[in-house]
Amino acid sequence: MIMKKLTAVFLALMMILGAVACGSVKQEEASEGFKPSLDTSLSCHINVAGGYDNFEALEAEFDRFNEYYPNVELKFTKIDDYNNMIGTVLNGNDAPDIYVNYSWMYGRDQYKSSIDHAEDLSDPALGLDLDCIRSNIVLKTDDGKLPMVPMFSNTYGMLVNNSLFEKEGLSVPTTYQELVAVCDAFREKGYESPMMGFSKEETTSLFSLTSYPYFCGTVANDAEAVEKLNAMDPAAGEYMRPALEKIVQFLNDGCVDLEVCAGIENNYDAVILRFFEGDVPMMTGSGDTVSGTEKRESRSEAFIASPFTYTFVPIPMSDDGANFLDMPNLQFSVNKDSRNLDMANEFMRFLITSTELNEMARKKGLMSSTKDLSFNSMFAAFGAVPESRILSPEEFGLTDDAVIQFRLAVYGVGTGAMTVDEAVSGYGTYTK
Repeated sequence: MIMKKLTAVFLALMMILGAVACGSVKQEEASEGFKPSLDTSLSCHINVAGGYDNFEALEAEFDRFNEYYPNVELKFTKIDDYNNMIGTVLNGNDAPDIYVNYSWMYGRDQYKSSIDHAEDLSDPALGLDLDCIRSNIVLKTDDGKLPMVPMFSNTYGMLVNNSLFEKEGLSVPTTYQELVAVCDAFREKGYESPMMGFSKEETTSLFSLTSYPYFCGTVANDAEAVEKLNAMDPAAGEYMRPALEKIVQFLNDGCVDLEVCAGIENNYDAVILRFFEGDVPMMTGSGDTVSGTEKRESRSEAFIASPFTYTFVPIPMSDDGANFLDMPNLQFSVNKDSRNLDMANEFMRFLITSTELNEMARKKGLMSSTKDLSFNSMFAAFGAVPESRILSPEEFGLTDDAVIQFRLAVYGVGTGAMTVDEAVSGYGTYTK
């Protein structure tokens, strides 16, 4: 009788331990992340097409995917004149399985093939973890389909020399009043132009980088304004006035000395290297500019001699704080006619996770498309912007044509070629 009881107790104990062990295994499996859904012995070729000269960050993901599928050969192919040629390539015999796409192509006849060939990635059967991506840059078509998913995002802001701020006992500004006060303080300490940026051409000029997020904040919740701006209605120029007046105020407040900025020859390499001279507290730029900083540290004799810490932060042009202009950068589509569609979708399922997207963004030096930006100190300040001030032009419907009108108008006002009234009245007539 005693033996029976001991046996029963022993069996019960084993069942409990087994249940605990089983639970821990399941918990461990759940924490492992990606799990293959196809036969891992499958062999095939997956070609990803884009316009980059090289894509080392993606190729690193190829290697990680091969840990699960060792017989799948993945390669990245650069296509020259990508935007104009991708439609032709997709209609050819050697069409890629996955390809770079852009949401601004939607609705334009010359890019129709790029949209038509795209699989609907919102299909739940594909199992993509779209919830890990910021929802405002996951952009569906009018009929509710999702032809592309953002791998990275882009934004406008300023590189900040944190070491200079610390040296001078100043804090990085978070409102426009603070920005002006900080610029005044730096000038008093002998800094010729507290803020600098590219000003030779309108494309990502310091005028656009500072004022465009502010402009978006004035029209994002005004559907009528957006509709008129997109229609090139001449009367829509009035919607630009607050932002144009703001750039005049910004210049009058002495934040930037345009004569000092005149020596910056381009909006990428020259901007970075001038910032690395170490005497510029704040340098306007885009997220694309930031992606080139790490590789250029070793090319700057000044930075090598006197390295400093720096981050990228939004420009606070409003008294209420900065707007985070959140724009999808590079987006991936799956060719629905791919001969290896299941494996192409499997690679996308692997890639679209916080872990892989963040790692790829870190290697590329771009802002991640995921919800958590705190993992990268370079862009962490954008993650602290309140949701009400996170704006995506494509989400609220502002077209690229309308954006070009604003860029040219603010460039004219910023350089003194036009008054605010002249810029407002010319809306819809500006050409690059």
